[in-house]
Amino acid sequence: MDRTLLVLSTFCFLFGFASTMHALGARVYRHSRLNLVAMLCGFVLQTAFLYVRGQALGRCPLTNLFEVLIFLSWSMVLFYLLIGPTYRLSLLGFFTSPLVFILQVFALLTPWDVPGSIRVQPNAWLELHAAVSIVAYGAFALAGVAGVMYLAQERQLKTHHLKSIFFHLPPICDLATANRRLVFAGLLLLSVGLVAGFAMGNLDRHAGKIAWSSGVWLLYAFLAGAEAWRRISPRRAAWFSVGAFAVVLATLSGLTFIAQQPNL
Repeated sequence: MDRTLLVLSTFCFLFGFASTMHALGARVYRHSRLNLVAMLCGFVLQTAFLYVRGQALGRCPLTNLFEVLIFLSWSMVLFYLLIGPTYRLSLLGFFTSPLVFILQVFALLTPWDVPGSIRVQPNAWLELHAAVSIVAYGAFALAGVAGVMYLAQERQLKTHHLKSIFFHLPPICDLATANRRLVFAGLLLLSVGLVAGFAMGNLDRHAGKIAWSSGVWLLYAFLAGAEAWRRISPRRAAWFSVGAFAVVLATLSGLTFIAQQPNL
């Protein structure tokens, strides 16, 4: 049943993206709430999937890369629902929904979803470290999406080739602000995740997880510091956000946050 919930949520994100594409393809773009409604429905179904899977496992559903990708997608949608309407970034969902759709389709088509045969006592610090870290990566992902929107709008401004989508993008300064705040929010959450990681004890056993998270923290701490001290332009910050998340996503396959082993 849990995979059925996930498939339904994936179709919600596809529908939201398709409806926005249809609106943008029209000669006169009319703002529609269909994308927001579709994203909200997809989020509810994602949450139901994670709840059902967590009940079946008896722990946080982050035991394999399949669940990590779904949790990451859920985190992205969570931040969109919090940030998008608040900052009037209506088209942020247009850029977010296809990424979430691709991640979930990729996860569903891979053979990584192997149920564990061992049911063990959960480690609270390990689960807090894993869950908060993935939510932080969701913030970093949305920062990358905002970066793409910034670069797209800047290119249209420089080339003076304005398309219909340009007139419905938020002001470029708002995109820069959203990018910066998402990076800071993600860095704060990842700091909490790292503290929980150090509190786990047995650091030699979890050294790989801690080192990987620390590397990501340093990467985004550099970006946050450069933005705070105005050492980097909004354009370079946008490129950095996109590139940094691409690195995180590419190396995610090398990490399993909560392995299904009796010693955890």
